[in-house]
Formats: sequence, structure tokens, C-alpha cells
Amino acid sequence: QVQLVESGGGVVQAGDSLRLSCAASGRTSSTSAMGWFRQAPGKEREFVAAISGIGGSTKFADSVKGRFTISRDNAKNTLYLQMNSLKPEDTAVYYCAARQRFAVVVTTTQGYDYWGQGTQVTVSS
Repeated sequence: QVQLVESGGGVVQAGDSLRLSCAASGRTSSTSAMGWFRQAPGKEREFVAAISGIGGSTKFADSVKGRFTISRDNAKNTLYLQMNSLKPEDTAVYYCAARQRFAVVVTTTQGYDYWGQGTQVTVSS
């Protein structure tokens, strides 16, 4: 089993930045892909960003390209999401996710085996 704990959420104004962290513990694997998803009230959970096991490949949702970056520190078992130029439409609960074995980046919720409990990000206009 893998446990994921997100942190770094908060209330910010439009244009501000936030960095989310996801600490992984348990049977973690530095070769497994990890990602970030978000869910706004009344909406389905949607893909935000993902990074391959070794960190050489990343993928972003069109809505966050150029504003968000994803990175991982395998020595610390930690995943990051740097969010810049935040917009009110970025308001959501952000979830960290990890694949059990595969290093390849995927963008669907079904592709991930482990999930954190989420951290709230609220962007005011």
C-alpha cells in the first residue's frame, strides 16, 4: 500500500502562486508515474498534470499549460505542483495520485491506484 498526503493548499487572490506538495509513504516506487487531479463543487474530478516515474516526461491539461509545473523529488518521496497566475476557475480540491507499477503518464482517474485525501485551493477574484 501507498499513502499519499497533500499539503500547501489555501486561499489566494487571482494572479498569486501556490505550491502543493504530496508526501508518499509505504510501498512507494520512484519508477511509478504520479499525477495531480482536481475537483470543483458539482463537477467531476479532472486531470491537471502528471509526471513519469523517472521524471523525464510530463503532461498538463490545456487549462493549466504555461501556468503550472509538476516535479518530483524521489529522494524525499515527494511530488510537487507549482501553480502560478492562479485564476478563480482553478478553485477546487486538489488530489495527488500514484500508479502502482507503471512509469508511463496517463490522464484518466482509472489509471491511478492510490489517492490522497485532497487539499483545498480557493482563488478569489
